[in-house]
Amino acid sequence: MEVKKVVTRFAPSPTGYMHVGNLRTGLYAWLWARKNNGTFILRIEDTDKKREVEGSIEHIMRSLKWIGMDWDQGPDIGGSLEPYIQSQRLDLYKSYGEKLIKKGLAYADPYSQEELEAWRREAEVLKRPFLYREHRPEGLPAWDGSRPLRFKVPEIKRFTWVDAVWGELSAGPEALDDFILIKSDGYPTYNFAHIVDDIEMGITHVTRGQEFISSTPKYLSLYEALEVQPPIFVTTPPVMSIEGKKKLGKRDGAKDVLEYEKEGYLPQAMMNFLALMGWNPGGEQEVFTKDELTSLFDISKIHPAGAKIGDDKLGWLNKEHLKKLSPEEIEKNILAWMPEEMRTDPLATKLVPIIFERISKWGDVKELIGAGELDLFFKLPEYDKTKLIFKDTPSEKIIQNLKVAITALENLPDDQFNVENVKNTLMQIAVMLPSKGEVLHPVRVALSGKDKSPDPFTIASILGKNETISRLQNAIQN
Repeated sequence: MEVKKVVTRFAPSPTGYMHVGNLRTGLYAWLWARKNNGTFILRIEDTDKKREVEGSIEHIMRSLKWIGMDWDQGPDIGGSLEPYIQSQRLDLYKSYGEKLIKKGLAYADPYSQEELEAWRREAEVLKRPFLYREHRPEGLPAWDGSRPLRFKVPEIKRFTWVDAVWGELSAGPEALDDFILIKSDGYPTYNFAHIVDDIEMGITHVTRGQEFISSTPKYLSLYEALEVQPPIFVTTPPVMSIEGKKKLGKRDGAKDVLEYEKEGYLPQAMMNFLALMGWNPGGEQEVFTKDELTSLFDISKIHPAGAKIGDDKLGWLNKEHLKKLSPEEIEKNILAWMPEEMRTDPLATKLVPIIFERISKWGDVKELIGAGELDLFFKLPEYDKTKLIFKDTPSEKIIQNLKVAITALENLPDDQFNVENVKNTLMQIAVMLPSKGEVLHPVRVALSGKDKSPDPFTIASILGKNETISRLQNAIQN
C-alpha cells in the first residue's frame, strides 16, 4: 500500500488578531508536517467579507513567523496550487457546485428569508430542531447564481469515523441537513470551501478545533457525494480560560499572539508553551527546542481534555529558554529594554546580572525600572537610620561594625573591588561577631536603603569602591 506524503494546512480567517488557541491548532499541523518531511500550506479563508479586518492577513503571517513557523506554499510565496486566498478561488467553488448539480445533489434555494424564519419558529414551538431538508422543494430548482446553492444530502444515515485524537466517533441523521454551499453573493460557505480546497490541495491531515466535530457528518456526506476519501481528522482539545471553566475567548483575556512579543517573551518559549497545551510527549522533560518538538511530536499523543492557559507556566518556560541564551545575547536584550538614559550610564552593563536574576521575560526589565527597583544604584538612598539596627544589637555596636567594614574595604585595591573580594572582606568581619547579620544587615541597608535587596557584595561591586565607602560613611553620621 502506497503511503501518502503528509500534507497539512493552516487556514485562518482574516477577521482580526490571532490568539493562542488558533495558533496552537496551526502549530500542531506544522509540527506534524515537519515531523514527516511533508508539506505545510498556509491558506487564507476570507469568504466572510463582512467580518474581514484590514491588515489581518499580514498580521497572521507575522504571528506565524514570529513563533518560528514557516510554510511551503502560501499567499506570499505562491506554489503549484495557487492562489491561496479563497476569495481568489471563486471559479473553483462554482465548478464544484456545478459537479454536484449534475449529480442531482445541489439546487437553488427558492425560499425567502421570511419563509425560513417562519419554519424555524414553528420548529421552536414544537421543540424540535429545524431541518431544511424537511422543506426541500420538489423538482430541484435550477441555479443561476442569484440565489444560494444548497447541498442535497444524498442519504440520511448515521456516520461513524475515527478521529486521530478522539478515537471512534459517531453521529446520527439529526446531524445532516441541506446546507448552503455558495451564498447569493457568489462566495462559498466555510462548510463547502474548505472541503474543496482540502481536496484540491491533497490535504492528508486536518487539524481543527473541537467545535467542528458536530459538523463532521455534513462534511463526510459531501466527501461521499464528491466521491473523495476524506482526510484524517485531528481534533485538538480546547484551550480553556484561566478559570478552566470554558473555552478561551477574547472576552476571557485571550490576547493577540503578537502582544506576547511586545511583552518580551521569546518565540521559542511560546512555541514550547503552545505545544504542551494539549500534547504530552511523556517523560519529565518540559523545556524543548524547536528541533526537539519537531522530532518528538506525535498526533497520537494529543489528549482530548481541555488545556488551561496560564501565564505562570509560560513565564517559567520563558525563563528556562532565557537561560539557554549566551551572555552576550542576554546583555544585548536587557540593555535594549532599558530607557536610553539608563542604557548609556556606565553602570548599565554591571546591572545586567542583577536584572537577569529577577526577570522571566524581557518586558520585566521595564517593569523593574518603572517600580524603582534599580534606583538605589543611581542615587543615594533615603531611609530611616533605625533600619540599620539588626534585631537587638545596640546602635553603638552597629556603628562600630560599620566603621570596621569601612576600614577593611578601604584597604582593598581599586582594581580588586569585586564581588568575591568584597564578600571575603566582609565575611571575615561577620564570622567574628555573635551573628553575621550584625554587620551584613547594616551594610545592606546603608548601600540600598532596603531590608531586602540584592546582596550587599553585589551592590558594592556595582557601585564601586568610592560610592560604597561614601554610603557607609553616610550611614554612621548623625
